[in-house]
Amino acid sequence: MSAFLDKMRRRAGRYLDVRPATVQPARGVLSLSFDDIPASAWTEAGPILAQHGVKATYYVCGGLSGGRNLDLPQFEVEHLQALHEAGHEVGCHTYEHVSTLTLSPAELDASLARNAAWVAERLDGYEMQTFAYPFGDCALGSKAVIDRRFLCGRGVRDGINAGRTDRNLLQAIGLESRRLPGYDLEALLAETASSKGWLIAYGHDVSDAPTPYGCRPEDIDRLIRLASAADLDIQPVAAAWRMVTH
Repeated sequence: MSAFLDKMRRRAGRYLDVRPATVQPARGVLSLSFDDIPASAWTEAGPILAQHGVKATYYVCGGLSGGRNLDLPQFEVEHLQALHEAGHEVGCHTYEHVSTLTLSPAELDASLARNAAWVAERLDGYEMQTFAYPFGDCALGSKAVIDRRFLCGRGVRDGINAGRTDRNLLQAIGLESRRLPGYDLEALLAETASSKGWLIAYGHDVSDAPTPYGCRPEDIDRLIRLASAADLDIQPVAAAWRMVTH
């Protein structure tokens, strides 16, 4: 019964309390993002992003710092400070890496406040502007909380953001070994360009032998090269939001 109720709650979060925005940039946009921040998302992906001159968004959970998740080492504070100094965006992913389906609005707000304080203390007062839902779980009651605190919130439902979209549950594609084979990336990027849409890609770990939720370094390199060939503007999520919305 619990799995069924969670499914219904996810559907309610997807279809109800839609807070619309119109996505219509001058040309198509791609945003790269990494959730949780496994150490390899910086140590392996960072040099590839630097090689291409691309900035990404790293969605951080302060509670994961220095620990392990999916049996992988997570970021250290030094990694977070380095990627911030390199010009990448730091976004919020709750403090504890917890599904919003398990939290009341007040509990979610407290987690976000704790994460904001944790990041500000380590990044000289930095204020996070965008949010990504852990596990892609968007509870209906969470959307108003996200709307008060952030420019936008990102889920994990496949798709390009074009025309009317829900600013508190943006669509994305997974830079994940379990999902990448199912995408026609050339077609997705061509559609993003032709529709003047916004494609957000998210990943986790980066290695030659990634988890099902991670990708290989060459996958990131290929996506950036394809996006450049399609004449997409590549921007972090907050910067992209300001460019694409009306």
